[in-house]
Amino acid sequence: MAIYLTQYDYDAIIEHAKQEAPLEACGLLGGEYRDSDAIVRRVYFLKNTDRSAEHFSMDPREQFGAVRNMREHGWKLLGNFHSHPATPARPSEEDKRLAFDGTLRYLILSLKAAQPVLKSFRIKDGEATEEELQII
Repeated sequence: MAIYLTQYDYDAIIEHAKQEAPLEACGLLGGEYRDSDAIVRRVYFLKNTDRSAEHFSMDPREQFGAVRNMREHGWKLLGNFHSHPATPARPSEEDKRLAFDGTLRYLILSLKAAQPVLKSFRIKDGEATEEELQII
């Protein structure tokens, strides 16, 4: 099981998170499945309506628009991403509690160190398991 993200999208997520800092940045991932792997075809950058450095909520209208665009392209919702401006790239207790679908990928980008760290997790029943993230 792995998730594949282009170098372009990886760089765009980092840039978006840096622009939003010190607030958490967030968005959705659309794409396709190949066996148990997820291939990201588009990253949708959404507003953090909480305007918080410690948690996020996505704008419902933007979410619907992103999902509609995914459907138009024949893609699926693969998961979401958000940044941790000052903490490590691992799910917080709140992240685990709010993870509503164990089939989705949850990408977390830490800006804590000089070099950003992006990791992918599957979260089911409050338990987070890191999965392989491939930048292509």
